[in-house]
Amino acid sequence: MALPQVDTALAAAVGVIGGEPRDGQLRMADAVARAIDTGEHLLVQAGTGTGKSLAYLVPALLHSVDAKRPVVVATATIALQRQLVERDLPLVVRALEPLLERQLEFAILKGRQNYLCRHRLGEGAPAEPGDASGQPDSDAGHYADEALFDPGPRTALGRDVRRIRDWAATTSTGDRDELIPAPMDRSWRALSVSAHECLGASRCGYAAECFSELARERARRVDVVVTNHAMLAIDAFAGIPLLPEHDVVVVDEAHELVDRATTAVTDELTVGMIERAARRIGRHATEDSRHALAGAARAMDTALAEAVAGRVAEVQGALLGALVQVRDAGRRALTDSAGRESGDGGSDGARVQARAQVDELVEIAERVIGAGVRDVVWIGKPESRPPTLWRAPLSVAGLLRDRLFGESTVVLTSATLELGGSFDPVAASLGLAGDAATDSFAERSGGTSEAASAKGSGTSVGKGGVPDWTGIDVGSPFDYGRQAILYIASHLPPPGRDGLRPEVVDEIAELVEAADGRTLGLFSSLRAAEQCAAALRSRIHVPVLCQGDDSTAELVRQFAADHRTCLLGTLSLWQGVDVPGDSCQLVVIDRIPFPRPDDPLVKARQDAAGPGGFMAVSASSAALLLAQGAGRLIRSRTDRGVVAVLDPRLSTARYGSFLRRSLPPFWCTTDAEQVRRSLRALRAEPDLQV
Repeated sequence: MALPQVDTALAAAVGVIGGEPRDGQLRMADAVARAIDTGEHLLVQAGTGTGKSLAYLVPALLHSVDAKRPVVVATATIALQRQLVERDLPLVVRALEPLLERQLEFAILKGRQNYLCRHRLGEGAPAEPGDASGQPDSDAGHYADEALFDPGPRTALGRDVRRIRDWAATTSTGDRDELIPAPMDRSWRALSVSAHECLGASRCGYAAECFSELARERARRVDVVVTNHAMLAIDAFAGIPLLPEHDVVVVDEAHELVDRATTAVTDELTVGMIERAARRIGRHATEDSRHALAGAARAMDTALAEAVAGRVAEVQGALLGALVQVRDAGRRALTDSAGRESGDGGSDGARVQARAQVDELVEIAERVIGAGVRDVVWIGKPESRPPTLWRAPLSVAGLLRDRLFGESTVVLTSATLELGGSFDPVAASLGLAGDAATDSFAERSGGTSEAASAKGSGTSVGKGGVPDWTGIDVGSPFDYGRQAILYIASHLPPPGRDGLRPEVVDEIAELVEAADGRTLGLFSSLRAAEQCAAALRSRIHVPVLCQGDDSTAELVRQFAADHRTCLLGTLSLWQGVDVPGDSCQLVVIDRIPFPRPDDPLVKARQDAAGPGGFMAVSASSAALLLAQGAGRLIRSRTDRGVVAVLDPRLSTARYGSFLRRSLPPFWCTTDAEQVRRSLRALRAEPDLQV
């Protein structure tokens, strides 16, 4: 049968949800369909309220039916994955079924560690020497303490493990996110495995009923596979076929793709990881092999203790020696343990998993030893964790260009893809723009010119191996100029490094008092949020919540339920809060959210970008996060309020105009008294036009 037109199918989907036609949504759906048809990659900026999920799901499903292969939809957050599989996709499927005369299907696919392991459930993970106390080792944040597999029921951990085992008897998916309340990390790790630890279908007696394998098998038979950015990156970069064969990928929340992809291919090495591998492999290899790995752990402990935190310009000296020991001792243990029976009658599964852990250490050591000019190696020494050695690629742009955009037609969408009025910064970070485009952007944004590039579209003609792409801004249904004020506190001093200045605390208190609560405070550090919370609690009689008081989900629920409540916090609130209505009429941002200047990866990327490095890396990162934070205010057509940025650099610095062009087109002022009057008037008349 002939497929329906995109506009007809979209109208059917909108009708099922009881919505109304939106120009931006139809423009986006048409653009997605055209990109799929031509093979040209597409960047779509779609403001909050556009209905972008339906705008890409409808043409994606039509293509899947026509091509007889699934379309992959990748998101950054669990919340959006749930929205897609629990709300949006069921509605679209119901709407399209009469038009297509068949039932469409969809599935969600996650990393292996998100599913219960039948082998662990059935046979467990053997205790290791020294683990009988049930105490976590020095690196418990990375590996499960497997002696806790079946702990006593009197402990919270024991009760949690028992709860997971009871749930395992009834679940059909084994998906961690279906277990409410969420299990503790340590208990879940005892009952799941990473991709490295998995025995594989040929060796595992539970392969036929493996939750992860069943999810992958189902994904091969559906029309749409919903996954996450990390799975997409690993599937593309590592050459591991995690996803079913596909020719179209939709990336939602695309502003996070580069960071999530970078995290997916970043290596981490600690002394605790080496110590645990030595203990595990010691049960399946000779004593000499175990001692060699233990000695490598001691060498790494000494090297990390003596090293200065920060970027490692060249891997040499004690650090190189320790890495060589890890590599060589690991290789020896792998050779020694091949084909050996467990010394205490343990299962072959335990030996395979121990070998997998050692093999992972060897691979990490080899990559760090071989790090070149396109890699960044650094040592972190945070207070809450043991010293850690890291290695990450300087850029993932080339990997994305070759292994994602080179293999499929890709549609990327977000409310924030245009930075400074141009798609060039995001396109460059994704590998869709050459050096010339990046240089042009840096010159345009870092100079004194106030002229923005043409807004609404951008196009690459694919020169020099750069893929063809188009960028469009389909707008927003909101009238930002009438619904919201952008207040820049230009009279305040620039932010310092010693917490919030007294003048800033006073300014926040006056704004919150004028709004009578109703405030979301977005801060650059938890220390600043806590300082502000303490000051507000002593000055103003409104409820003040601060990140850390409870789970983020519970704090957001309380904030939404009581319109006089204030909620203050850091990064997770900048992008994770959706509270329409009069509970959020003031968003306070304490400072421009530049990345830390001492972040080794950020600094390396800036240095590599040359004279325009600050604009291409730090300013672009700040613009994206600033736009995300400001976007917490207007979530519906009836919302009204103020975004208050208490950093004068937004109006005085050379890069200020670039940052302002990255925000929605709010009405802008620096008049504090006028803003306070508007907040007081809005409190009295919520429907008032600001």
